[in-house]
Amino acid sequence: MRLSTRNQLSGEIIEVNLGSVMATVKVKLDGGEQTVVSSITKEAVEDLGLTVGQKATVLVKSTEVTIGVE
Repeated sequence: MRLSTRNQLSGEIIEVNLGSVMATVKVKLDGGEQTVVSSITKEAVEDLGLTVGQKATVLVKSTEVTIGVE
């Protein structure tokens, strides 16, 4: 599948927390110790069959990116 989203980060799902409606999915990015957490619907988690240990691609599409420095 080809996508217009340019920010594609590959990794492995390390945590899935299901709520009554929403869920959070934590993905450890390949090549380091950084993680990304996504809030998606519980239904999306179930439809995609997301499980700990599964390889996944995080897609980031945003109109604003903020950078902070010390």
